[in-house]
Amino acid sequence: MSKRTARAAVYDAPNTPFVIRNYPLRDVRRDEVLVRISMSTICRSDIHSWEGRRPNPCPGILGHEIIGVIDQLGEDVTLDMRGGPLAVGDRITWTEFFHHGASYYGDVHDMPQKSNGIRKYGHDLVEEDPHFLGGFAEYCYVVPGTGILKLPDELSDEEATPLNCGVATMISVVEASEIQMGDIVAIQGLGLLGLYGCAMAKTRGARLVIGLDSVGDRLEAAKKFGADVVVDISGRGEDEVVDEVRALAPPDGVDAVIEVCGVPDVVTAGLKMLRIGGRYTLGGIVTPDADVTLDANMFVKKWITLRGIHNYHPRHLIQALDFVVANRERFPFRDIVDSTFRLDDLNEAFRRASERTVLRAAVIP
Repeated sequence: MSKRTARAAVYDAPNTPFVIRNYPLRDVRRDEVLVRISMSTICRSDIHSWEGRRPNPCPGILGHEIIGVIDQLGEDVTLDMRGGPLAVGDRITWTEFFHHGASYYGDVHDMPQKSNGIRKYGHDLVEEDPHFLGGFAEYCYVVPGTGILKLPDELSDEEATPLNCGVATMISVVEASEIQMGDIVAIQGLGLLGLYGCAMAKTRGARLVIGLDSVGDRLEAAKKFGADVVVDISGRGEDEVVDEVRALAPPDGVDAVIEVCGVPDVVTAGLKMLRIGGRYTLGGIVTPDADVTLDANMFVKKWITLRGIHNYHPRHLIQALDFVVANRERFPFRDIVDSTFRLDDLNEAFRRASERTVLRAAVIP
């Protein structure tokens, strides 16, 4: 193979513009895959890094919601997670994290996503080999310890790209929330995570799904994704919002609350919405120093279960794909990715995503 280079939008430091640079592409090693990126989407955690609210190696290539077509396939990489054969030209997704070797949390506790030494795409230094380990570039290497999944032809890029972060994460969050037939569920935050959460809660048999947000377009979108009732929280006090939600869930409040808005201040409201024995799952608060003052007595007297979910098990990626394929005619998943940008326009894409004037911005190299 002749020597090649490819372009990447480099994140030099928080609150600074992305810079387009070229880096060398080498041949894959026997346990690697080289992917020509078809699409990447901007996750809220990418925005947190860009704004300096979340630590991330610099200079680096952000982006971990990625799909692409296999350009080179190492000789040891023959099958995807389902046991299907892989070949050059296949369109694939892959786990947002990778870990190679023994793992106490993976091997003993079945939590590979929390293995010591785990690394994530979009969270590596660009100057180090193999350079391309993030989504906002023309190529990405898929390295050992990554779960790979071939994508079906009928799935559009817009439906497929969020699978390996937002959708798989929500599979994990909804599973942890133990949503059952007949439950009433409140979802705090109606970005991509919240919209998928609404849809998943309905498919698990929830009789009432309540979506909460302050952005009008998101409240309207949630109605298309399974929310039976939406509550606009903008300009309203906590007690007023809690009273409205509890009135929708007689006799004593909702069965489960899911937080995916990333705002610590909503936690006390979420707890107050729950019935005795209710479940609260936090999935959006991923920035450090997100301090909350709580009345711990509430957990004891109300038998409340509180869980935090970060990352997901590789099987959740398979389930995410199956969920979208099975429900793509019922819910308009393709519409969630509502704007596209070129790699050269990444600064504009991040600005609009940060301002929440787009739901999910896609970057097409």
